[in-house]
Amino acid sequence: MTWYVLRRLAVSLLVLLGISAVVFLMLHLVSDSPGRVVLGQRASPEAVADFNREHGFDRPVVAQYVGYLGRLLQGDLGRSYKLNEDVGTLLARNAGRSAMVSLAGLVLALLIAVPLGILQAVRRNSVVDRVATAASYVLYATPSFLLGLLLIAVFSQTIPIFPAEASQSHSPWVVFTDPRAMALPVITLAVTSIAVFAQYQRSAALDQLGQDYIRVARAKGLPERLILTRHLLRNACLPLVMLVGTLVPTLLAGNLIVESLFNYPGLGLLFLNSLQREDYPVLLAYTLIGGVLTVAGNFVADVVVAAADRRIELSA
Repeated sequence: MTWYVLRRLAVSLLVLLGISAVVFLMLHLVSDSPGRVVLGQRASPEAVADFNREHGFDRPVVAQYVGYLGRLLQGDLGRSYKLNEDVGTLLARNAGRSAMVSLAGLVLALLIAVPLGILQAVRRNSVVDRVATAASYVLYATPSFLLGLLLIAVFSQTIPIFPAEASQSHSPWVVFTDPRAMALPVITLAVTSIAVFAQYQRSAALDQLGQDYIRVARAKGLPERLILTRHLLRNACLPLVMLVGTLVPTLLAGNLIVESLFNYPGLGLLFLNSLQREDYPVLLAYTLIGGVLTVAGNFVADVVVAAADRRIELSA
């Protein structure tokens, strides 16, 4: 198991190195002169040259990348010249709020999708299975922003249960301290994930129901509930663990839409505001974080699945 983890860690580090190179190149593809982007088109050539020289943009590209990589290893994500603030500080201020909303949506989706997927597998081709499958396809095909607008129209306008705007609190725990204000954003994030998770769980459970160990358990006369919870659930959830690990970018994209729709101050809203300001250091740092979280999610999923199924360790 130790060698498996080390191999996966080495691959992850190489991928992270590649991501850092891509993000660095994106910064230079935006413009051949970062000083011109920051200072604007009306800045004098002398001012642009002084800016590039002061920040090292006049050095060879390889030397700039080495310096960029060194700053990344020290936790320096650059500086927002539009807001005159460190990018790391901006991201840290908003990351907790976005993380809690994403986590709440993910947990809610799993709590509904896992039992629903198993129920569909156990009652395959029944009315429950067909209705749930049709609903999953519809929800999966519905854009997040449209789903959010529908929820606002129904539960905020027609039936005024929840507010249309998310809480403006700067606390990352606002999901728990003000659940009424955060209900619609969390539900919007969860619903699309439920559609994907439920069908994935259904497919995995169907595959496991045909295995010999399920037949043996039933032949021994074990109660169906015990077979499903003790024997089926663990093995049927392994593919879902892998799926969750690969969906981190989707969660970030979902946050971007949901936070904009409900005016929630998180990373997604920061990204959109930075896009309007053409604040490239913030945009590229957001992209870098998305890549890092994707690699980290896949690494954790690999380790968890390998710990639960030792056959993976032997074949990797």
